Amino acid sequence: MPADETTGIHCRLDELLADRGMTLTELSKRVGVSLVNLSVLKNDRAKAIRFSTLTAICDALDCQVGDLLVTSGGTAGLP
Repeated sequence: MPADETTGIHCRLDELLADRGMTLTELSKRVGVSLVNLSVLKNDRAKAIRFSTLTAICDALDCQVGDLLVTSGGTAGLP
């Protein structure tokens, strides 16, 4: 999965949702973030994210920030 070309950061939201059997719609409802905004993040098109949003997503997915966001060289060892 390619990292965003401008930032070198890849969002693993698809993988984490699949691992947890959760849909993007369900995550949207749990964290109070629009489906459109989560889709932008999921597709590596986000230019910024609020810490409060990041915290809410990580809480809902029971993960750490490093599980969600990885650098282009930071995916070693991940499935």
